[in-house]
Amino acid sequence: MRQTTSSTTGKTKEIYFAGGCFWGTEKFFKAIPGVGEVVSGYAQGGVSEAPSYESVCTGQTGCTETVKVVYDPSVISLDALVLAFFHIIDPTVKNRQGADIGSQYQTGIYYTDEQDFAAIDKIMHIEDAIHGGIRVEAEKLTHFYPAEEYHQDYLAKNQGGYCHVPLSAFRTIDEIVHEANRLGLPTDQAIIEAFAPEEYRVTQLGATEEPFAHKYAGSMERGLYVDITTGEPLFTSDDKYLSSCGWPAFTRTVDENAAVEKVDTSHNRVRTEVRSSQGDAHLGHVFTGDAESPNGTRYCINGAALRFIPYDDLEKEGYGEYRDYIV
Repeated sequence: MRQTTSSTTGKTKEIYFAGGCFWGTEKFFKAIPGVGEVVSGYAQGGVSEAPSYESVCTGQTGCTETVKVVYDPSVISLDALVLAFFHIIDPTVKNRQGADIGSQYQTGIYYTDEQDFAAIDKIMHIEDAIHGGIRVEAEKLTHFYPAEEYHQDYLAKNQGGYCHVPLSAFRTIDEIVHEANRLGLPTDQAIIEAFAPEEYRVTQLGATEEPFAHKYAGSMERGLYVDITTGEPLFTSDDKYLSSCGWPAFTRTVDENAAVEKVDTSHNRVRTEVRSSQGDAHLGHVFTGDAESPNGTRYCINGAALRFIPYDDLEKEGYGEYRDYIV
């Protein structure tokens, strides 16, 4: 008998994520506060009754390995769940995630409430701009069948089981959800129009640009560097030096209130992240004991997080008071 989805009732809602092998996707979403139930299963496809795992693996059913996520929208938003989903997938490939290849591993977001599409579509457009094209489906749910019992809580039952979701995602899940919640209320097209894809990826998602990828890394022109998201003054050319690291490097911020420093434990390292104080944009990291730095401190900053204002343009740009900060 076909399994149908129920309408949203009470305080909970449901959304369906196909993120490759459902074992890791299920474990990831079960760890998110506000999520009450996660069920592994098979979605979409052209079957009229529950398929077996073996039949889905043939790729002939058209079904994708999918998890049903029941959540409390007063605790976590749909925006945050979708953004967290994009954190654990490669959205640029079709019919593949990690080492798993086949149409059953196609990524997708399936909804039952028509009103949910606007939030999904908004973030899909943002991710599309960031990656220069994505291959994730966004469709209304047509079918969902719970998978066999041995697939439910598979990684809890099999501690050494295969999982394509990186371990770092589970270690930093609180940070992922916090960041997703913080970014959960963006205006849709406004974000895409305001930032170039790399600028959004760096400032809003905490990414790091490639070394030597930005013209500011080797520039020593006189002027002021401001937060590209808010225009907040951050660094002056007087405090910039040429570093072999490949990113713009500064010995200090323009004043002690210009940036906020936070402990960053991502990538199995302990570093000090630097964020703008007004815009809360990710800027880069700060290090001590740098032999190339005049004072031993290196603010290693992504060029994509900065906008440079030449000294001669400070007055007309509204930063005239900072002329005295620059020799």
